Amino acid sequence: MGRKRAVLVGINYAGTEGELKGCLNDVARMRRCLVDRFGFDEADIRVLADADPSTPQPTGANIRLELERLVGDARPGDTLFFHYSGHGLQLPIETGGDDDDTGYDECIVPCDMNLIKDQDFTELVQKVPDGCLFTMVSDSCHSGGLIDKTKEQIGSSTKQSKIQQRERELRRQQAPSPGTCSCASLLQIALRHLPRRGGQRIIGSRSRDGVGEDQPPRSQAELLAADATRASIKNRSLPLSTFVEMLRERTGKDDVGVGSIRTTLFHHFGDDASPKIRRLVNAMLGRRHGSATASEEHPYKAKPERVDGEGEAAAAKQGAPETRPLPRNGVLISGCQTDETSADATTPEGVSYGALSDAIQSVLAEERRGKVTNMELVRRARELLAKQGYTQQPGLHCRDKHANVAFIC
Repeated sequence: MGRKRAVLVGINYAGTEGELKGCLNDVARMRRCLVDRFGFDEADIRVLADADPSTPQPTGANIRLELERLVGDARPGDTLFFHYSGHGLQLPIETGGDDDDTGYDECIVPCDMNLIKDQDFTELVQKVPDGCLFTMVSDSCHSGGLIDKTKEQIGSSTKQSKIQQRERELRRQQAPSPGTCSCASLLQIALRHLPRRGGQRIIGSRSRDGVGEDQPPRSQAELLAADATRASIKNRSLPLSTFVEMLRERTGKDDVGVGSIRTTLFHHFGDDASPKIRRLVNAMLGRRHGSATASEEHPYKAKPERVDGEGEAAAAKQGAPETRPLPRNGVLISGCQTDETSADATTPEGVSYGALSDAIQSVLAEERRGKVTNMELVRRARELLAKQGYTQQPGLHCRDKHANVAFIC
């Protein structure tokens, strides 16, 4: 039997406009689950958490390094697992976009804003050897397209007509704001996470609600409503305007705009920038300055891969220097569809978590010994989230042969 190895990333972005609450808790729960349920050795689990000084910081460079190590050392029979809890982002593509079903680059947002893009994950999975499976759980917004060109097993197709897109956009506008959970579901969250005594949920307390034996009793509905006001739901999506502000703060450049995000990332992070961004900026600069490459224009910055001749146009359009095989050995379980957001919830008791991460743990807890397939896990997670009032729809993307294999191992 091969080795079981994992990389877990949790980013709360504390002190920023995009601060979340539940991402580190998601990682801690998944780490314990991998050890207790799936038999991982703790030494084979790499954790990157932004508020934990004992772990490497989850920068773009560090996350890519850990993932490259995870895949680069893989052998047939190994089990590879990657969990990400944090913000997701959609960037409009610069060029035609015929190679992208959504018209956007779906990204995850490391703590230093050095984006990791869908094509980066696609190229990573392309390196996974046959006989080895890479499973990725992304509890983030717009996560349905993170392994590009992988078959959609469960989800809403990203190739939609303009009418369908308008209908989905209308439903999104009518959904509860600012999060992805209805008021009714806040009551359900409050009830679900209240402590129990003697098998009964305790609703209210003297210290928190002023409810004691010497006060008139309040109805369960009143107490649930009081608890619901202390629950909160936030989505794990960064508006472009917020990301731009965070990127300005990170780079110290006040002139960063939506149209200059990729060039800013390239010039600030250099060789540590996304390979797709390096290729694209190289091609753009090459077209502007004839045979000059980005490294010649800025020799003190990045050394991107050279793309010349007809390859420049292909790189600018597709973000890739050559045609590569489709990813064969990857499974993506996404927190939502590409045009949806994923929830970051905090209960009245102050417990925070990602909605997908919590649903996965709940489904696994119901099957304490038996295995759960990827297909079953996602279907049951969707049902659970719908019952709780969330509008996000987790997705499953993988080859047919991997849809009904056991989750992780």
